[in-house]
Amino acid sequence: MQCMEVWGGSQLTSSGVELGGLDVWVYSKPFGEAQRGGDVYYVSSCATGRIARLLLADVSGHGQSVASTAADLRTLMRRFVNRLDQKEFVRLLNEQFTALSRHGSFATAVVATFFAPTGRLSVCNAGHPRSLLYRAADRTWSFLGQHEAPEKKGPSNIPLGLFQIADYEHLDVELSAGDCLISYTDALTESCDADGEMLGEEGLLRIVKLLGDVPAENLIPSLLKEIAERYPENLSADDVTLLVLRANGGALKFSLSDKLHAFGRFLKTFIRSLNPRADRAPFPDANLANLGGAIIPALARRWRAPRPTPR
Repeated sequence: MQCMEVWGGSQLTSSGVELGGLDVWVYSKPFGEAQRGGDVYYVSSCATGRIARLLLADVSGHGQSVASTAADLRTLMRRFVNRLDQKEFVRLLNEQFTALSRHGSFATAVVATFFAPTGRLSVCNAGHPRSLLYRAADRTWSFLGQHEAPEKKGPSNIPLGLFQIADYEHLDVELSAGDCLISYTDALTESCDADGEMLGEEGLLRIVKLLGDVPAENLIPSLLKEIAERYPENLSADDVTLLVLRANGGALKFSLSDKLHAFGRFLKTFIRSLNPRADRAPFPDANLANLGGAIIPALARRWRAPRPTPR
């Protein structure tokens, strides 16, 4: 189940890829004419195609001046991507990024882990604009998660790089075929409507609803076009990045040789993990749906919990 990078970087890109259970699209444009910017995107998939991890981060500042900090964050993603426990993964990411941060820089981020056999997506928001969730069954858009986090002792859900010790909440949602999630950087919410007022989250949600039934593969260009046409300076004063994922209800098909090769890679990782100083093997979370579903996907559907309603 060892994970490897599918995409990663902070440079100009517009791409799409099919993963196990997910279709993913990313668009990123650094500020001005810079080669790289402060927005970081990262997508990885495990060798079996069952586990995908995604990140969208916005380093404070924009353009080439923060590109090196963005590169540090991507390097840390590679280092810790095999930590399947997302809470541990985000904790380590924050601790190391805080230690490396230059001149007090920080990054807001959305980190997500998708487990294909159960269709479950675990999402952590570190001070980032809330993602937009589309439910195909109801044909409705809404925000994922609460606007205000419940009160807790100590720093909670804060941007990466501010405090080495911080608590992060993780929201689990189950995706059905056709459900979509849009994550984006604040260049969208800080754009203006036709009257010159900032869109904010509510304005962005209103625009997405006005787009109607746009196919997932066309969401990014349609949304950017609509925002750009509303005010002359929109999307030109900052790095711009969007990450769209759609549950496709399918599973990647592998030949017997592919499966044997993946098992061999996992066995090598497991043997190396027996060394106390090495990273542990990336086992799935220890529950019936995950462990059973990793072997027989039908078991995952049988033990699937009722779908939470996002608030």
